Amino acid sequence: MPIRTAVPPRVLTVAGSDSGGGAGIQADLKTMLAHGVHGMSVLTAVTAQNSLGVQGAWELPVEAVRAQYRSVVDDIGVQAVKTGMLASAALVETVAELLAATGAPVVVDPVGVSKHGDALLAAEALDSVRTKL
Repeated sequence: MPIRTAVPPRVLTVAGSDSGGGAGIQADLKTMLAHGVHGMSVLTAVTAQNSLGVQGAWELPVEAVRAQYRSVVDDIGVQAVKTGMLASAALVETVAELLAATGAPVVVDPVGVSKHGDALLAAEALDSVRTKL
């Protein structure tokens, strides 16, 4: 008789990468693992940061974010989604459209500033976060 094992919940984080590992998708995935969740990720931006601050941030193209999202959701599926650093109005609007079509519960973490005060969300994107997400 086969042994059945519980399938962990599938949760997707849509966020930026923190090279120091203290925030962003790295922290989200570590937290998910600690709670027995199968964590997956869609990278929206890459940052160069450490304990001293953010030395640089680079937004990924909308097409790359959309392709990552579709790749995960269409094949593996998701039961919940968490957002983090979305960087720009274009990314916020793209992610909002993708989330609306997915139907999974969403936790919105409107990351705008690093703990050191470095901007991680364009000022013009704030209205999109408020109205779209």
